[in-house]
Amino acid sequence: MNSLPDNEDLRVFTVVVRKSSFAAAAEELGSSPAYVSKRIRLLEQVLGVRLLHRTTRRVAVTEDGERVFHWAQRVLDDVDHLMQEVAVTRQTPRGSLRISSSFGFGRQVVAPLVSQLVERYPGLQVRFEVFDRLVDVASEGFDLDVRVGDDIAPHLIARRLADNHRILCAAPAYLQRRGTPRHLQDLSQHDCLVIKERDHPFGVWRLHAGAQEDTVKVTGPLSSNHGEIVVRWALDGRGVLLRSIWDVAPWLQSGELVQVLPEWRQEANIWAVYPSRLSNSAKVRVCVEFLQAQLAPLDPGLARASAAPGA
Repeated sequence: MNSLPDNEDLRVFTVVVRKSSFAAAAEELGSSPAYVSKRIRLLEQVLGVRLLHRTTRRVAVTEDGERVFHWAQRVLDDVDHLMQEVAVTRQTPRGSLRISSSFGFGRQVVAPLVSQLVERYPGLQVRFEVFDRLVDVASEGFDLDVRVGDDIAPHLIARRLADNHRILCAAPAYLQRRGTPRHLQDLSQHDCLVIKERDHPFGVWRLHAGAQEDTVKVTGPLSSNHGEIVVRWALDGRGVLLRSIWDVAPWLQSGELVQVLPEWRQEANIWAVYPSRLSNSAKVRVCVEFLQAQLAPLDPGLARASAAPGA
């Protein structure tokens, strides 16, 4: 072997493997499929092995390609960590950062903070994506997932950004029409507005009241995978909602929603989650610390909202 592989070629290769497609990799990289194909061909020439099986439909990784992929990730991470450590000593973290979050919290809370982050650190290039499903940060190439909910896989690193919990609430008009639930199991007889949460079984609400924990299966004529839609239905008096206090706090304060069964709640704290291989990443550390500082003021507001009159 007369030369070492180029870091850019390794980076292109890892994206192709994750996307299983030259076209999809080119879209993520902001380049053309021809450029991607050229970089892969050069990498194969330098390494002297076939990395990919190409078909008209998709790209498959060879056995050699699998080994190169794992080493490429380690090499790129080590180079990235080196550059970030040097940059942080100058207080100027640089480089690309892929962040994911959920639809509602991502749009309403995380996106404005990402804007502030790049204003403070203009050397960062952030790609921010929102999903209605739980993201596998390790295999999908994300550096950081900002998520609501405490169910986190043990192989991931998690830093708590803010306290949060989900509560049951409904519009006064609905409660006047259908009555107020007195016991948790009463919810099975009510119209419940079900959200397909990223970290929760559909139509199964698991809550606790102090040390007591219980589960209720709920149904209703309306359901969605988008929290903002379901909150709108609740405001229209369509049923009972289980939603994070950060999201419904303004409606509780205005009286447009009323908390029901206030002794019952579901823990759903706000976390920064990232793969263990990024445990020493300076740019991830800077981002997490920034989010933690910005989200900390949410806590007192959430506490006041949950204790608002009429809740």
